[in-house]
Amino acid sequence: MWNLPNVLTLVRICLTPVIALLPFIEGYWPKFICFLVFVFAAVTDVVDGYLARSRNLVTDLGKLLDPLADKLLLFATIVPIYWISRTRHDLYDIPVWGSIPLWVCLLLIGREVAMTGFRVWANHRGIVIPAAGAGKLKATLQNIYIGATFLWFTFRDARKPMGWEHNRFAQYWNEFHGGVVALTLALATILTVYSFVVYMYRYRRLFTGAR
Repeated sequence: MWNLPNVLTLVRICLTPVIALLPFIEGYWPKFICFLVFVFAAVTDVVDGYLARSRNLVTDLGKLLDPLADKLLLFATIVPIYWISRTRHDLYDIPVWGSIPLWVCLLLIGREVAMTGFRVWANHRGIVIPAAGAGKLKATLQNIYIGATFLWFTFRDARKPMGWEHNRFAQYWNEFHGGVVALTLALATILTVYSFVVYMYRYRRLFTGAR
């Protein structure tokens, strides 16, 4: 039961409160550490799934813990990003977006909760819903956005103590990095809606009672 993939999943769950709390600590180092911890957690998500499938280590515990870990990690990142960008919008404003809108946060989290419920309901009807290409791409862009945002917070906090406020390269980087954050958020939001519609359409027969 406690094989390597399940241990990695449990580690990811244990890291979620660390990721949730670090961004609220003043200074750029806590935010940079948060970025590194998030990257590690995101990598374990890929590795534990690969190990479970390739080594035939899929267990009922793993099927329970893995989606739980994904939801906790999303909640532990989106909520701090929303709160910090809203309360310190003078420092952490995202280009085009400003602070991350509440409706985007609710959309990202709500979609995951809805898909989990839909998968459980479908499983009770004898249908297993695997991750589709659009869903995987959405998850990838979502993780890039979250990682880029934590690094954005780090950079914005570090500009003054590092003396980068009037550095030309830092100014260019500020525009480029902010653009990456804004673009990945837009793409993740679009794919959140698109992938959900794809799943609903592909398994529409469940709503008609067909198998």
